[in-house]
Formats: sequence, C-alpha cells, structure tokens
Amino acid sequence: MPQALDGMPQQRAGGAVQVGMDAEPPRPAAWLRGLRPWRLLPSPTGTPFTFGYAALLAATSLLARFADPAVVDALRQSSSTDVAHLVRAPLLVLPASALWIAGGVVSAYSLCFLLVLTALERRIGGLRTAGVFLFGHVLATLATEVPVGLAVLAGRLPGSSAHRLDYGISFGVAASLGALAGLLTPWLRWPLLLVFTAMLLQDLAGFADPMTSCGHLIAVGLGVATWPVIRRWRRARAAE
Repeated sequence: MPQALDGMPQQRAGGAVQVGMDAEPPRPAAWLRGLRPWRLLPSPTGTPFTFGYAALLAATSLLARFADPAVVDALRQSSSTDVAHLVRAPLLVLPASALWIAGGVVSAYSLCFLLVLTALERRIGGLRTAGVFLFGHVLATLATEVPVGLAVLAGRLPGSSAHRLDYGISFGVAASLGALAGLLTPWLRWPLLLVFTAMLLQDLAGFADPMTSCGHLIAVGLGVATWPVIRRWRRARAAE
C-alpha cells in the first residue's frame, strides 16, 4: 500500500534497511585504522639506512661499554672533530665522529635518532636522508669549530681549545628533525620546532657547553633551510 509508506524515510541507494542485531557495527575512523605503530621504528627493508646506521651505533656503544677504557678513549680522540684533527684529517674525522653517541644508547638523542630518521627516510628515501644528516653534521661542526680555530690563532683562546674532544650524532639528528618538520602538517610542525628549540635555548642559557648548544641551533636551522628541496624529494618519491 503506497499510502502507508508516505512520510517514511527512504534509502537513496537500493537495498533493505538493516535494523536491530543485523545492523552493521560502526567502523573505526580512517585515521585510527591507518595507525601502524611499528612503522615508527626502522626496519631492514623499509628504512635500510636508518636500520643499518642504528646497528652500527649499537655496536660502537657496546664497544664503549665493554672494551678497555684506554682503547675507547684513543678511538674517540682519533675521531674527534676538534680543530687540530680537522686541520690534519677532515675527511676522516668528520664521518668518524658520527659513529659514536655521546651518552651512549640511553641518551635522549639515541631515541630521537631512531624516530626522526625513520620518519624522514620513509618520506624521502635512504640516500637523501643520509645526505640531510651529513649536511647538518658537517656544516654545524664546521660552523662551531672554525671560529674556535680562528680565536686560537688570534690569541683569544688558549691552545688547548684546539684539542677539545668533540664527537656524536646530535648535530645530524637536529638537522634531520628540522628537515622532517617541513614534511609534517602545520599542527605538528610548529609545536615540534618550538618545543625542540626551547630545549636548545634552555641548554644554551645554562652555559654548560655553549659551543655544542650553538651547534644544535645551527643544525636545526640548516634542516629548516632544506624544506624546498626535501619537499621536491618527497613528491619525486611518491611518484616513483
């Protein structure tokens, strides 16, 4: 009886309306279904550069923990990016200094390394991530050590400043974080940069290690400067 159906809601698409126990349960939101927490960490197939580099850092951290302290100290001294070593063997010490984690695997930068480089590599690829990391590591190191060398030559700093032990991954990690921020949505990008920069400024204000603190700020700025390039890289990777 058509008259009996007047005023009742009709489905736009064909098919019967399910009610009661036969109704389809509500599905989770699309963003929730897409969550894959394991992708936050590196894998040998998904992020080979970060995975391999993390394995190498784990090996050097174990060496630092269990080897003869005199041997470890000699290795770190020979890979230090202080002024004296940079003058003698820059092509050796610049990459070698990034084989050690200052503070070991329990440091905050080790966790930051895993999360940041994994996220960056998944977006732009391994070789490009390595390039961003080395770009920040090398330039931030030179930006902090060259003024020290000039100050020593001018007599404004003692000669011992040219032999200051300097190694670690923090400059490369800071640059990678600055670069990664450019690939995030604005509501993630700016809080991340503000919180991280505030932490660095707090370290600088404490004046415990002002040269390293300045280097971290320079490295973040270098990472931010790569935004136009890495955004093109991400589009190119998506098109592959």
